[in-house]
Amino acid sequence: MITLNDYLYSGNTVFKILHKYIVDLRKEAKRTGNEIDLIHSNFLIQIQEMLEHNDFLTAQSQKIREFYKYMAKEYPFLAFTFKGRIKSLLRAEEKFNGYIVECVYECYEKYGRYPTISELKEKLNCFRDFIAYRIVVSLPKCNVKNEAEWEKEEIEYLYQIANVLPGFLEAQGFSAESARGVLESKSEQLHDNVRPYYRDYISNHIESGYQSLHITFYDNSSRSYMEVQLRTKTMDDIAEIGAANHKAYEKKQEQERTRRKVIPEGENLYFDEAYERGKRLVNLELKDLDVNMFAAVNNSLINDGCGLYRGRQILPYEHLSRYQNDLID
Repeated sequence: MITLNDYLYSGNTVFKILHKYIVDLRKEAKRTGNEIDLIHSNFLIQIQEMLEHNDFLTAQSQKIREFYKYMAKEYPFLAFTFKGRIKSLLRAEEKFNGYIVECVYECYEKYGRYPTISELKEKLNCFRDFIAYRIVVSLPKCNVKNEAEWEKEEIEYLYQIANVLPGFLEAQGFSAESARGVLESKSEQLHDNVRPYYRDYISNHIESGYQSLHITFYDNSSRSYMEVQLRTKTMDDIAEIGAANHKAYEKKQEQERTRRKVIPEGENLYFDEAYERGKRLVNLELKDLDVNMFAAVNNSLINDGCGLYRGRQILPYEHLSRYQNDLID
């Protein structure tokens, strides 16, 4: 079995590593007739093309920036940040294999059988957040008359922005994609015409405490998908550095171990390979890797310029409220 880990100690650049992994994976897939490995290699080719030919990101980021300018005008009393990133190669590889493990397990648990190739393809088609943008809003307490209502008001503004976003970006050349009923919003604050597009982790309470609104768009110019996440600053802190981050990691590891117990080794080739690839990625000692133009101080602080681990930022904008800018009357 070929894994990404096999190429991370060669001293090559990220692009050469990715290219060699794709070529070898495709060759092995054709030799063995492994259809999922062929899909896997095609998925990696898409990543390679995005990293190599990313001029479209400039135009895309400028379109997103138009919404930033709209918000600055409509909500001068809010503070907010716009961030954009390309998902890291390691995280993309981990997530792709995670989808396979999840699909095989859920099909076996629900129907007592393993999924067909078409069912696995449908699951893998859900991977649409290689490019993602995040809008994080904050309502300064000095702009709230009743501090007890602060959190409620802040979330109300978040839903207001969510209601406007799809229509605004449609006019910029993006098409909102249906969430297919996944985590459909229970909030009355989300309008009916936009509700089908959002996955609502706020009104649907998640055990880890994670909260966010997620929506996927298709960029008709670059013919690529992107995800937009909307959060308050409190939600973002909990997700990135708080309990949700830690709990989600622990829960994921426990789920993986449970799934391995349910589906013994040798029962399903696609599960076995995806599980092993994911396991090897989790156990990587990143500081020991040898990738050209790459530096790792430890297992957290890594930068190769192409998003090998943490991902590459493509849109950093920050807006301060009028109060913070001392422009308030």
